[in-house]
Amino acid sequence: MEAERESETVDLTVYGEEFTADPYPVYAKLRAQGPVHRVHTADIGDVWLVVGHDEARAALADPRLVKNPRSAGWTSLEEQLIGPHLLSSDPPHHTRLRKLVTREFTMRRVEALAPRVQQITDELADAMMAAPDGRADLIEAFAYPLPITVICELLGVPDLDRAAFRHWSNEVVAPSSPEVERTAIGELAAYLDDLIEDKRCSPGDDLMSALIRTTAEDGDRLSQPELKGMAFLLLIAGHETTVNLVSNGVRALLAHTDQLADLRADPSLLDGAVEEMLRYDGPVETSTYRFTSAPVDIAGTVIPAQEGVLVATAAADRDPRHFDDPDRFDIRRDTRGHLAFGHGLHYCLGAPLARLEGRIAIRTLLERTATLELDTDPARLSWLPGLLMRGTRSLPVRFTPAA
Repeated sequence: MEAERESETVDLTVYGEEFTADPYPVYAKLRAQGPVHRVHTADIGDVWLVVGHDEARAALADPRLVKNPRSAGWTSLEEQLIGPHLLSSDPPHHTRLRKLVTREFTMRRVEALAPRVQQITDELADAMMAAPDGRADLIEAFAYPLPITVICELLGVPDLDRAAFRHWSNEVVAPSSPEVERTAIGELAAYLDDLIEDKRCSPGDDLMSALIRTTAEDGDRLSQPELKGMAFLLLIAGHETTVNLVSNGVRALLAHTDQLADLRADPSLLDGAVEEMLRYDGPVETSTYRFTSAPVDIAGTVIPAQEGVLVATAAADRDPRHFDDPDRFDIRRDTRGHLAFGHGLHYCLGAPLARLEGRIAIRTLLERTATLELDTDPARLSWLPGLLMRGTRSLPVRFTPAA
């Protein structure tokens, strides 16, 4: 029976756009049959998918599931056009890269950003509240400009063409076609080369300048390709997760008016509410690719060597074996153990910044509005394609400013 289940490939494409809009019923069906499945997808073909919580947590920390695609005979556009970065590296190279970046991207640096994050948030809220019709696209007006402004200022990116960067970023995390993806990554790579050269010539007190000059105790420094890879990762991951954390979190609140009312009545629930937003419908649906360096047995399913593996953190965080009544949005629940930011060596470097921005954004939005509602039929929302990011392209809302 087990061998028969292992040999079957589940075709996810048969679920169409319904799966993109709401993958959780499909994940629940798969999880009921077993924690690991071979699946067929429209954009990346056949891959192994881990959907159980305990199995996902173990897989994220398993050294046999490597991140460097070349070690498994795969190629990556990012590796070709950008260079190595933390999400495409394994120890000892990953250990070295992370050590160098964490010398500068510290908790102290993140905490020091709080006043500026609040200032940016207030300015965006002012502009949004000034809309005469009390309507806005929350992503365009609020959820996107907040983190992109913060990460650009943190890295010292001058006068970024926001429209161009948004296109590049969207193609990285949710490609519309292989051709457009390649062009976008190539254009972003050229931009990052120019940025790094500018920082070498005119360094400042920003993170990018610090990464260029940082040196380990043994004299080790980041190379040009490594700097480009680090800038790429920080820029893309530094805003994409927060955009969808804020927009998915607000969407969950608007769909659960009792929870919205509870949070308005008791702001002390905010920290737990943000963690529940991450668990319930977080910004990342699956982790980035891993590859089996040897045959790996996960809960009785043997994945052969040199196979691609995706860990569905969204599915893991709805596993009833770990979370009671997991499809219920509850800002008071114990969310400990959620995998929204990953686990193990590749735990998200920017998680503290995303949490900071998420808390400030949600709190400010609720303080500045007396009423807040979705301004469209939920069925009409347009979702980001692919299995990596979880979110909508826009989020129309209507609101009444607070007195």
